[in-house]
Amino acid sequence: MNSQKKGVEQLVELNNVDMNFYKSNGLFKKPQELNALHNINFKIHKGEIVVVVGESGSGKSTLANVIAGLLNPTAGTYQFKGKEIHSMTKEEAKEYRNSIQIIQQDSYAALNPMRTMLKSLGDPMLIKKYATKDNLLEEVNKYLETVDLTPTDQFINKYPHQMSGGQRQRALIARALSMKPELILADEPVSMIDVSLRVSILNLLARLNEERTIAILYITHDLATARYVGRDGRIAVMYLGEIVETGNLQEVLSNPQHPYLQALLTAVPIPDPRLSRKRTELGLNGTELPDIANMPSGCRFHTRCMYCKEICKTKRPKPVQRGSSTVACHLVDELPKFELFKKEVRGD
Repeated sequence: MNSQKKGVEQLVELNNVDMNFYKSNGLFKKPQELNALHNINFKIHKGEIVVVVGESGSGKSTLANVIAGLLNPTAGTYQFKGKEIHSMTKEEAKEYRNSIQIIQQDSYAALNPMRTMLKSLGDPMLIKKYATKDNLLEEVNKYLETVDLTPTDQFINKYPHQMSGGQRQRALIARALSMKPELILADEPVSMIDVSLRVSILNLLARLNEERTIAILYITHDLATARYVGRDGRIAVMYLGEIVETGNLQEVLSNPQHPYLQALLTAVPIPDPRLSRKRTELGLNGTELPDIANMPSGCRFHTRCMYCKEICKTKRPKPVQRGSSTVACHLVDELPKFELFKKEVRGD
């Protein structure tokens, strides 16, 4: 997957973006403000693969919905190809909407159960005038073939319930491709697919990135698939609505500097029992994410961080550059070097 050699033209730029939701506290009380994203600074370039990782509830899907234009940021600015989205002309807004497509996690919920693949893929193309009634069948067959739903005549008249999870996911990818996107937001696209089929879907995304120069934003909580998908790309690690570490994926995962990413890496299952027993354990002060309605002060990770100091409880850390990583941690220069395995197993 080649992500950085093509990363010249900037597609997406978020600057100091916040996203708040509001929870009702009753008829006569002020709604409670829930901060889902805080001070997000984020870029995606043409043909690039960016992986966003974090636990459920860390804000990954909210970030994708902001980028897709489904949510309007509470604060900050969002530009697509250098144009602020709120000041776009009608034609520019149309291009923006078409250029960013989402591949949802639940393929069954994302496809209308009453529509065949011909209708699910064909109707959007007719509406957007990417196809005519005369060439619609040919166009739908072309996209089904692109995602390896072949022979296409066996799928074009099928309903979603007549297809497997992997086949429905390919249909979602075909529908996204039919809009001629420049950026695909893949939100946990393989989490509901059999393990044996996941690599084929990930390879399909890699091929589309390579052959069509489509940028991919891959959202996951699974570091194994993150490493596979983004092996030539960038990674952004999210915790409670903030990006805590970002940089080249291979370099960041080889030398994780934020305690949260270190904790995530120690939680990845290792198939070799001998190595698993020798793996370094990083303790956490609690396993559950704090309630977004009662967000911790200072560093949001301090309630679970084993290295926490007083400054972490009161002051938000500013991102600093350390090697290839940008890290938001007060103690980044004081932390011991992270070792995934104890030294005695080296060279075994």
